Amino acid sequence: MSTSDELNSYPHVAILPSSGMGHLMPFLRLAATLVQHHCRVTLITIYPTVSVAESKVISRLFSAFPQITEKQFHLLPFDPTSANSVDPFYLHWEAIRRSSHLLTPLLSSISPSLSALVLDVTLTSSVLPVTTNIGLPNYIMFTSSARMCSFCESFPPYVASKTSSGSVQFDDVFEIPGLSPVPISSIPPALLNLNNLFSTTFIQNGQSFAKSSGIIINSFEALEADILHGVNGKRAADGLPPFYCIGPLLPCEFEKIECSAPVKWLDDQPGGSVVYVSFGSRSALSSEQIKELGDGLVRSGCRFLWVVKCKKVDKEDDESLDNLLGHELMERIRNHGLVTKEWVNQQEILGHRGVGGFVTHGGWNSLVEAAWDGVPMLVWPQAGDQKINAEVIERSGLGMWVKRWGWGTEQVVEGEDIGERIKDLMGNDQWRVGAKNIREEARKAVGFGGSSERMLEELMEEWKKNSSII
Repeated sequence: MSTSDELNSYPHVAILPSSGMGHLMPFLRLAATLVQHHCRVTLITIYPTVSVAESKVISRLFSAFPQITEKQFHLLPFDPTSANSVDPFYLHWEAIRRSSHLLTPLLSSISPSLSALVLDVTLTSSVLPVTTNIGLPNYIMFTSSARMCSFCESFPPYVASKTSSGSVQFDDVFEIPGLSPVPISSIPPALLNLNNLFSTTFIQNGQSFAKSSGIIINSFEALEADILHGVNGKRAADGLPPFYCIGPLLPCEFEKIECSAPVKWLDDQPGGSVVYVSFGSRSALSSEQIKELGDGLVRSGCRFLWVVKCKKVDKEDDESLDNLLGHELMERIRNHGLVTKEWVNQQEILGHRGVGGFVTHGGWNSLVEAAWDGVPMLVWPQAGDQKINAEVIERSGLGMWVKRWGWGTEQVVEGEDIGERIKDLMGNDQWRVGAKNIREEARKAVGFGGSSERMLEELMEEWKKNSSII
């Protein structure tokens, strides 16, 4: 068989991410993974992007994997005041949704014909009708935990059952069939107001899950054993599409950057001595909370590497660290750790021998990356799915979640309290052992014959069947 014939025998999959690094990075890692498993990939890139970081990482992917084809998708302009939100990422999701009818000619023009489309969960209800109309199998990429996915599916019927006279009466706990209940305090706060843009699309997307061909999740059995054991048999019986848990999706060549100042600083620290602190690409703490966090880090007595973010979008963030933290706190910090506002390769940092703990907001990508490297965590949820994800970490023995701190936007947690919890994190041998065990299980999952590897092969076989039909 010639090289071209062999290539033509591969399934051809298009992938459609949405905005925000937390949604984009799993798609780019998926694209790289599929190429490495003999799949043709077309990445649909959305213009404009919200952040500079998104544009840069997409460019690096195409440089590292020239065999991935790009198809540009230019959004129609829309008036943001017509959507009930001020969040730049929610508004971008809405712009994609409102332009989704333009995908019909775009998808139909791709050659050779597609075996499937993998789309971001935020776009489900608007894009599924498009793929259905052109007879293209569609798979949802759910960019959070399997537990959160189950919640997303269960929320629409729950709301319908609790709606009376136009208002919803929420219970103290949310019951998910077959799983432990979710306290109302752990539900994304935006969902308690059903009139905003996030709630509306969340419900519409959840209602559409059953129409998809499958749901791809960046998770693995050892991390969410209470959910994933035997899950697809139950889902098939209920007429639901299967979960394809193919995680952890591993970092790739395109993510590497030149050795940065934080990595060079880590090289000089003793093994396991540094607590890494980062609240992700979207969570921005208040200036008051940033100062308390800095005070807590110094009080802990631990070495630390702290990535500070005070604006949601990098294009808007130009305040200096001296102005943000103040001269006195900056002087105290210099004697204990390193603080930076630059973008860092988080997986490289978590995998560094110097890092022994991670203070995180609980974004799913960050949690999976820390699980891969066996780093114990202190999870401090700020918004969205992060409390539900924090429970996954607590149950798996990977670390702690201080429930009385609530959501990051509800109160200012004092530095003294933060410092004590960081001491607990860095001094707990039980979490260290638990994290090491999860690290070993993560490697088994993606290794030969592992649970995630088998799921990926099953998914590829489905796409090959689709290729022969189409």
